[in-house]
Amino acid sequence: MSAAGTLLFLLLVILLLGAMLSIVFHTVRTGISPMPSSRRVRQQLLSLVPPDLEGPVLELGAGWGTLAVALADHCPRAEVHAYELSPLPYAFCRLRQRLRPRPNLRLLRADFFTVSFTGASAVVCYLYPGAMLRLAPKLAAELAPGTPILSHTFALRGWTPTRTLVTADLYRTRVYRYAAPGRI
Repeated sequence: MSAAGTLLFLLLVILLLGAMLSIVFHTVRTGISPMPSSRRVRQQLLSLVPPDLEGPVLELGAGWGTLAVALADHCPRAEVHAYELSPLPYAFCRLRQRLRPRPNLRLLRADFFTVSFTGASAVVCYLYPGAMLRLAPKLAAELAPGTPILSHTFALRGWTPTRTLVTADLYRTRVYRYAAPGRI
């Protein structure tokens, strides 16, 4: 192998290692790795979202953007605010948005725990149990009564869903729909 080829190979290894370390670091920091929502789960979740929804729809923990893009396509009159903290999945979402833009999709590299949910017309998430536990009081305090909250895989402990769907997939993934109880 030539010196240029060796240098290129080493650069590629360093980039891949850096990407992996970034994913691991942010997985430890946020408590969950960026995991895409499967097609079947997205379809189940979207069946609970009215396509004529307007206003801000918050997608918390957007990961690679599969659910954010589906929401933007499903609700063309809504503005989807997709929050992702991990830089590599966020960069992937930005690239995806640049290659096939959705005018109603806004990607935000921010910790959604630090932003206001006031005025949201819906909240969608795929988080881990610890984040759901931490998120529950924020949802109750900041959302208008009746605002739809949709989550898949992980429920809001202590909350009663208005609807629960079971996906016909290997894991029989549950999709939960809640209504915000009102400000506390």
